[in-house]
Amino acid sequence: MTTSSSSSPQPEVPAPDFAALWSSARRLHPIYVELAREFVIDAPPCAALDEQVDSPDRETVEQAQQWLGRMDESIQVHQLRQFLQTSSLVDNDGLIAMLQHFLGNPVRTDSSRDKIDFLLVQYFSQAAPTELDDNWADLAYVAGALEPVLGKVELKAPVWLNALDRVLESAKRCRSLDELLHGGVLEQGRKAKAQAGDLFYMPVALVAFTRFGYLMRRAFFRLMLTDLNNILDGLTELEEKGVETIDCRRAQFSAQEPIVRLRMICQSWKVMFQAEYSSGQPLRMLVDLRASVDAALGHGAEAESSEKAAEATAAAKSEPVKPAAAKGATTKNGPTKSAPVKPATRAAAAGARGGPTTAKADAEVAATPKGKFTVSKEDAAEFEVSAAPEWNPDADSQPGQKK
Repeated sequence: MTTSSSSSPQPEVPAPDFAALWSSARRLHPIYVELAREFVIDAPPCAALDEQVDSPDRETVEQAQQWLGRMDESIQVHQLRQFLQTSSLVDNDGLIAMLQHFLGNPVRTDSSRDKIDFLLVQYFSQAAPTELDDNWADLAYVAGALEPVLGKVELKAPVWLNALDRVLESAKRCRSLDELLHGGVLEQGRKAKAQAGDLFYMPVALVAFTRFGYLMRRAFFRLMLTDLNNILDGLTELEEKGVETIDCRRAQFSAQEPIVRLRMICQSWKVMFQAEYSSGQPLRMLVDLRASVDAALGHGAEAESSEKAAEATAAAKSEPVKPAAAKGATTKNGPTKSAPVKPATRAAAAGARGGPTTAKADAEVAATPKGKFTVSKEDAAEFEVSAAPEWNPDADSQPGQKK
């Protein structure tokens, strides 16, 4: 019996395909230049790419790869997300080129992993039909859609990927955006991705994380739609009761914020939320604004506590209980009295139950009364971002201003 030598030959590393590398670099060059321009990123020139050389030598191709590497380090993942969701420069072929570029890079960082994760979800979201039911978006369906990028994938998923389904179930149980953002669901998803390590790059894992990101994205927008419609319902009810301003200090507005202005701001948030979200300022304001409206209606947590205290005091004195005043709400004739909240719109109610199939949801959104906030599939955005820009509500609510 012979033993193998300790210096057994290593598998040969395939020689780089310089023609393919050059073709990819030329495809990505205008995208990266526009990204740098939009986010004021210092982009050093690359003469060969600027001149679009047709037959470069090896040194030229390597210089182009070095230029792409420097740009990859400079471009943040949230900038890539915002750019791809607001620019028409990148089509499906462009997404495939970017994915192949990142997947082919042997240097694996958290940033490149997050970019791959987002790009796969973005690619699948654009390829998936609008009427796709969540239940149909299983691993086999997602793998088929990603075949132009990943090739044929063996769908024998390891057990550890089951954690993603548990997170999705937790997301389905959320009844408001506040629950999703602050209930630990997003953190569970991030933890699963971080703990995967290099296993994240397994083809079946890439498919599973793409499916996860896509379904989480849809859950997010259903809840956001529910919150915004509930806010608008509440503002309408307050107006019908003669209320003109409410206390919105918890949402970083004034103690007497005009309802008319709040309605305009809610409509402007459709544009704001196209870019980035997770713990960003606008989303925190949305969650807090819903709480402010609920409190003004007498149905917030603080208002309920006040009502219970008033009832207890009145019972002790054997006096009839008076309706609690809507906290922070003012009318022309002074504080208003609480009134039953009107039923939520069909679209909002559907979102609160976790959402119907996409086809039904689209139909219900189309039937939503004028003035309600609606979110189309094309408006969907990724939900994990590293930072969020400061936001000026006055600037965003001005009509005719560029969004």
